[in-house]
Amino acid sequence: MADSTVVLITGVSKGIGRTLVETYLLRPNHIVIGSVRDKTAPYAQELETLPAAEGSRLLLIKIESTSFTDPAEAIKDLEAAGIEHIDVAIANAGGARETAFIPMDVVGVDDVTDVFNVNTLGPLVLYQAVRPLLQKSKAPKWVSVTSAAGSIGNLEAFQAHVVPAYGIAKAGLNWMTVAAHSANKWLIAIALHPGLVQTDPGNKAAKAMGLEQAPVTKQQSIDAIIALVDNATREKTSGKFYNVVDGTEIPW
Repeated sequence: MADSTVVLITGVSKGIGRTLVETYLLRPNHIVIGSVRDKTAPYAQELETLPAAEGSRLLLIKIESTSFTDPAEAIKDLEAAGIEHIDVAIANAGGARETAFIPMDVVGVDDVTDVFNVNTLGPLVLYQAVRPLLQKSKAPKWVSVTSAAGSIGNLEAFQAHVVPAYGIAKAGLNWMTVAAHSANKWLIAIALHPGLVQTDPGNKAAKAMGLEQAPVTKQQSIDAIIALVDNATREKTSGKFYNVVDGTEIPW
């Protein structure tokens, strides 16, 4: 345990989260913690059978993105299971479903609130829960999987006004990421745009843009995410917002 790298990833049932789990498990001496909505579901049982390198293993925890109490309960379970620190926490769970595309002039307050709860407040309570275990790591990192749609500086260039609920929520997550960087001088905190990835939501967004499918494969995105996280430093990387596909910095 003392020599293992401990990585926590939320939302691992499919898409980017699952591919992150698959990739980290193939690294030796890694304890990969993945959050799912239901630990008894078939997809959870399938995750349990994923191949793992020597000294690596998967632990599943229950976190429902709309619950503000699940993260703290999950951390209690992890501590009871012998987890004494977390090296990397990746806040990946999120999404917007159909509510993302409701225009700003008609979108309902309840729709915006629902998306904000999942994409901003969910990561906030996760951060609060994992912070004590991150503080016990020798090189702690917090990673927000966000979206270019949350960039205020590039909102017009990205035409992000078409996804108001999602953009507002991801802008909130971006703010939280910089705040975590600012408040904790011992922590590396970064926000990552994973690209337009070939997941169900990514392909749907791509088709809305006139593309046949999203241009970035899940593995391409995950390899870029992990490379950036591996090389992240407090001095050069923390407190910044990156497009992982091309490595460029995105304005807040």
